[in-house]
Amino acid sequence: MSTSELLRANAFRTAFARRQATEVREVTGGFLALNDVFPLSYEHNQLHIDGPVGPATLLTLADTALAHAAHRQLTVYDAESGAACVPLFEAAGYQHMTEVVLAHRGPTPAPAAPASPVELTELAAPYRARLWDWMPEVSEETVEQLIARREARLRGAPEVVFLGARTAAGSVAAWADLYRDPATGIAQIEDLVTALDHTGRGHGDTVLTTALHLAADYPLRFLVADAEDWPIQWYTRRGFTPIGECHSFTRS
Repeated sequence: MSTSELLRANAFRTAFARRQATEVREVTGGFLALNDVFPLSYEHNQLHIDGPVGPATLLTLADTALAHAAHRQLTVYDAESGAACVPLFEAAGYQHMTEVVLAHRGPTPAPAAPASPVELTELAAPYRARLWDWMPEVSEETVEQLIARREARLRGAPEVVFLGARTAAGSVAAWADLYRDPATGIAQIEDLVTALDHTGRGHGDTVLTTALHLAADYPLRFLVADAEDWPIQWYTRRGFTPIGECHSFTRS
């Protein structure tokens, strides 16, 4: 693992969260990022903890900082600190996820049929179908906010591109976000999704390969994946290597 790369990736992620927020509050060990346009998006209304704070203090802090919200969410970027929080937070009803930060080490060949930038309006219908498949229990308002929140991501990095691979008929079959910061030489690939009726046809590979090609000149190219979900193996087969972990905690 590269400590330097992990710290740079984490700094990129926290800066991204700050830029998207409509309000940022400094708290013990980190900051609270809020977005009043998308209050139902946990991603945009959560605590980011990148400094030292004990589990009990952090548990109280989550209740205090997010007292106005129906949910609780926080990301602890230090792996050791996050792991120490797991017993207490799970006992308090939180769901825990270990997130793996992976850096790309493999070659970056140009895709045979590259993905291209897509408009947010084109992503709405296929993403809506995916969200209902993943979360059939949530409200329509929540789904619509999760679709629309991509607008906030446009502010997250100096360069933000939404890429999509298309079918022969022209519909978007898979998509992902690409965030780039030329000043720091860092690029992140995020939210790679294949439409429900287009899985298993290589569209996700097309999007990923295109994103890597567009970020080929960036020394650090990374993404974040759930340690317990199958895509992490898919990414490692495509040249990504784990460089560290962080922990997220969520309570609805």
